[in-house]
Amino acid sequence: MQKLCLLLLFSLTLLSVQAAVVDTVWIESKAMKKSFRCVVIQPSQTTQQKVPYPVTYLLHGYGGWYANWIIRVPALKEYADQYQMMLVCPEGNNDWYLNSPEIDSLQWETYVAEEVPAYIDSHYSTKASREGRAITGLSMGGHGGLYLGLKHSNTFGACGSMSGGVDLSFRKNSWSLLRLLGDTIQHAQRWVDYSVTGLVDKIKPEASKIIIDCGTEDFFFGINEKLHQQLAAKGIPHEYTTRPGKHDWNYWTNAVAFQLLFFHHYFTNPTTR
Repeated sequence: MQKLCLLLLFSLTLLSVQAAVVDTVWIESKAMKKSFRCVVIQPSQTTQQKVPYPVTYLLHGYGGWYANWIIRVPALKEYADQYQMMLVCPEGNNDWYLNSPEIDSLQWETYVAEEVPAYIDSHYSTKASREGRAITGLSMGGHGGLYLGLKHSNTFGACGSMSGGVDLSFRKNSWSLLRLLGDTIQHAQRWVDYSVTGLVDKIKPEASKIIIDCGTEDFFFGINEKLHQQLAAKGIPHEYTTRPGKHDWNYWTNAVAFQLLFFHHYFTNPTTR
């Protein structure tokens, strides 16, 4: 019995040593003159020597916050260990990961695409190149994942979206969009330029690896279909997945597993870049 207890204690200790580490850090935005909290999930170290990890940035949706992902999907710790990949979940407020042309103090594109990766690379052992970074998110964060990933393809080598609001003109009177972008008539071109669907003509086929995922019962399904068709017409390679599902955490919990596998394949197979 004593040996069994010691073996059990050793096993539990080993598991705790090998478990992914979840931290909350404050990351300053010089652009917004403010600091915001961010969840950082580090995989367990498999060797005594520090290993540089690839990093996937996970963006929350409208009404969410930086801790949304780890609270709703605690299995992220297992994925971090399984793929030996860091996961970083920054704050995005409800501002669609844009540098607002209406409100100078809202510079979320600069924060998430530039300031957060710079902090992560300077404070952790990372693969600090586009080949070691991916970005994705859900809903508003799905827009952010593709919008930032495609605009900053020198920073992110792969990008994705889960149930993304990829066309901001879909519901112009919703989700604080008028506040961020201004009048839809006077500033009509903004609503094109700040949408993922408006970026398609500017994307180079080799710019980034793209994965898009949306449920067939999701209210964003139609605009994701439109984006898929735009990309296909332009000959831009991308992974596009649809299956039964709504705009909810049941769907995103499933979707993120596929997206992280996609990014893992990108990180570990140079021929796919």
